[in-house]
Amino acid sequence: MRPNWVQVDNSTVNVPPQAMQYPAVLFDLDGTLIDSNYQHVSTWWRTLREAGITIPMWKIHRRIGMSGKSFMKELLREQSPTRKHDLDSLDKEHDRLFRREIPRLSPLPGANELLRHLSRQQIRIAIATTGGRAQTSRLLGHLRLPVGTQIVTGDDVEKAKPSPDIFVAAAEKLQVPIRDCIVVGDSVWDLLAAGRKSALGIGVLSGGYGQEELERAGAFRVYSDAAEMLEHLEQLGLPGR
Repeated sequence: MRPNWVQVDNSTVNVPPQAMQYPAVLFDLDGTLIDSNYQHVSTWWRTLREAGITIPMWKIHRRIGMSGKSFMKELLREQSPTRKHDLDSLDKEHDRLFRREIPRLSPLPGANELLRHLSRQQIRIAIATTGGRAQTSRLLGHLRLPVGTQIVTGDDVEKAKPSPDIFVAAAEKLQVPIRDCIVVGDSVWDLLAAGRKSALGIGVLSGGYGQEELERAGAFRVYSDAAEMLEHLEQLGLPGR
């Protein structure tokens, strides 16, 4: 059988023919596969309060999905434009508090079933999250990841979401052009990142963002969660159950 050579970021790779039938699927983690967004909000709020900074929880939630340092810069600039803050210390304290919450978290409905189905159909899948490598490893303990699932974290790229770097890196690991990928995420930041590189964006409501705002950010379809997405894969050109 002749090799199937494809171009991926100036490199030529050989991809098995069965893997070329369908687009690859790149998943966000928090709020998309793991029910953790509100724990992130709570632990960020506690981190800031302990540092003498009062920011309403809703403002924090509106930025979940971005890297912590990125949205902290924006929020703190709004709160006190002239005051300097130690973002590294705030980030470490949030991670410490959030780490305590991880054992009590759980997968979102349909997360494991969707991953298993896609894997059985030989569809290439990857997890692309702004979280650090250590935190991500603990979160993934709640999922039954198929063998071969690629993982990209905020530690692997220079710029986290809403920069598209994490999704581009995940596509490279799967040896597929980013434009031939489906990006599944719960936040506007996931969809903005996907759109910048012409990936197909799919939104889920399980992270607390609304349908209209996800659609405005570029979502082709919006589902309640991974379970509903699994029931409608044919809408995305993927094989259903």
